[in-house]
Amino acid sequence: MRWLVGWSSVAANFGTAGVVGASDEGRTVHPVGSQLLWGDPDPLWAVGDWRPDEVRVVTVDAFTKLAVLGCCAASDEELKVGLFAARGGALRHLTAWGGSYTAVAQVGRRITVAGDLAGARPVFYTPWANGTAYATAALPLADLIEAQLDIGHLAALLACPETPEALRDSTPYVGVKRIPAGHALILREGSREITGYEPVASLAVAGPQMEAERAVEGVRDALVDAVRARLTAPRHAPETLPPDPGPVPGMGPAARRAARGGPVPGIGADLSGGSASGTLALLAAGLPGVPGTVLGHGTGAGERLLAVTFNDLATGGREVEHAAELERARAIAANPRLHHVVVAAGEESLPYADLDGPLTDEPAPSLVVAERHRNRLAAGSADHFTGAGARQVLDAHPARLADLLLDRRRRHLMRPVAALARAEGPSPQSLFIPLTVYRAARRLARTPYRTGLELAADHLLAANRPPGRAHDGPLGASLAALTWSRPGPAARWLTGEALAEVSVRLTEAAMRPVSVQRPGEARARAALTRHASDQRILEQAAEIRSQRLHAPFLDNQVVRACRDLPESLRVRPGARAEILRRVLAGAGIHDLPPGWGATTHTTSTTAARTGLRASLPHLIALFDAPLLADAGLVEARVIRKALRAASEGEPVPLDGLADLISTELWLRRLLSRRGTCWTGTAAPRQRAVAGGVPPRRTLQA
Repeated sequence: MRWLVGWSSVAANFGTAGVVGASDEGRTVHPVGSQLLWGDPDPLWAVGDWRPDEVRVVTVDAFTKLAVLGCCAASDEELKVGLFAARGGALRHLTAWGGSYTAVAQVGRRITVAGDLAGARPVFYTPWANGTAYATAALPLADLIEAQLDIGHLAALLACPETPEALRDSTPYVGVKRIPAGHALILREGSREITGYEPVASLAVAGPQMEAERAVEGVRDALVDAVRARLTAPRHAPETLPPDPGPVPGMGPAARRAARGGPVPGIGADLSGGSASGTLALLAAGLPGVPGTVLGHGTGAGERLLAVTFNDLATGGREVEHAAELERARAIAANPRLHHVVVAAGEESLPYADLDGPLTDEPAPSLVVAERHRNRLAAGSADHFTGAGARQVLDAHPARLADLLLDRRRRHLMRPVAALARAEGPSPQSLFIPLTVYRAARRLARTPYRTGLELAADHLLAANRPPGRAHDGPLGASLAALTWSRPGPAARWLTGEALAEVSVRLTEAAMRPVSVQRPGEARARAALTRHASDQRILEQAAEIRSQRLHAPFLDNQVVRACRDLPESLRVRPGARAEILRRVLAGAGIHDLPPGWGATTHTTSTTAARTGLRASLPHLIALFDAPLLADAGLVEARVIRKALRAASEGEPVPLDGLADLISTELWLRRLLSRRGTCWTGTAAPRQRAVAGGVPPRRTLQA
């Protein structure tokens, strides 16, 4: 895990390697395995296996400097211009370059740390040593202050994962806070300020929207720049990796790369991740330059991009769909600048098959599929493109239908409502679907923010009661999303006490003054932030030495370009595939195989159910005496019953079980951890949460 950490203090004098308070004079503390980017009085470190090209520091004078960590397309001169703009208060300039990075600017004793728009590169902070410590990971700060677990945050994360009002600025660690996506942390001699750098839509009727053609061109330019930023950046030197053992009988691509200790140098991409990852692969292969792997490193690819298709052989009954997907991938990989590799995955790649993994910064449902993704990524290159985030930035969240009604654009509801009716199939009830959806959208458009949160707080109290008659399928999901807040899939298994505490959080949030956004825009941003956070944890859990995962759809410039897409284009059925087709056409790529862009969630659902059934004994044992029950969040027998029901094919929300299982796994890894992230004479005496799970009574109001 790589992270950035530093602090700002009001103390005038400091020790040789870190901040000290008045009573700690002469004592030092610094992170383990770090490189110092700049020193006292407000030091900054980069921790972990950062590549040399991922760490850049631009210095104007002793009091004005900028650190950029990650993949950033800006030149040194552009970084200096951005630093001068930030000195005058224009923080947005620090977030406007291509790529994915974290920027820290120091002007005198003022430090500015800019988070990203999606939330894939968050910023955390905590009071410490008469000042403020900040980092791009929460666990190091928890170690620094020897924090205990915040069970209330875990309850909110399980009950309302896509509701920022329930999560607020908390983390799983008491005393460690998170700045919201699209905001910056400003520190000045002990004081701190959190300010937004991006305009937010209001509830008023929106002004003229950008034309669809111009908006799609903006998305194309942003994606091309994002891909080019990864291609033109200096990449991992091939000689730093051990030699490839070459073809070995019975050894597949993943095993061969595992034997040599790392992925093939160069650029790669997924072809089995849907239209988004396929678009990135084609863009990377079509740009001038050398996008692919280095000649002589085991693939026989020469100077070609390594395209990986994940062929899941363990989920039987989908042979026709598997064959069609593989055929589409082979048709795309006929491009002479692509080298196609098929990863045949068996039972070892099923969800829940291997639950041993590294400790991540926070819990996330991706922990139960980390080994599945690690097997896929082991066949990839040192720099690997994924299409993560495309659905969240391109598709229309169902709540956007309410925004259309606010703008008096009722006619644009016809296509999505008709698509929902077709998805439900012919039935007497399907005749009433358009009216049902329209009423739900109108109700959301007419519900004030405060009233919406109060209603959500009331509904949450009944989330674990047996549900009444409800719609299933796409219609049910759309109706559930047409609210200001909705319970998460794991809420039905939480205890009444846990749900009551989260309900109090929502009620308190309704009382606070906020700059209210339009409901559709607010819910879409919350869904993007949740997905970006899960993607960040997945990268930590499935991390492979010497490999970097790139998700250009989560870059600031791509997110901004996608937000300019008009609502009328977003809500059309198949909008994502249509937009990406036009992006590729604008880049000169026209020949796409039949069926390209078709969306299906059958594969992941089938794999989850198959993996759960195969690993049921281990999962039952995991919940024999769960830590979640010790914390008062669940009852163990209820979860065991749900696991058995899901394995027998009953209609149980599998994503809710994944949330519970991953949180239990994370708690066990955290409490079995040894050591801390810090060293030095003033280092913490014990790691964070060393005392175990706090009793539930500490969380009662």
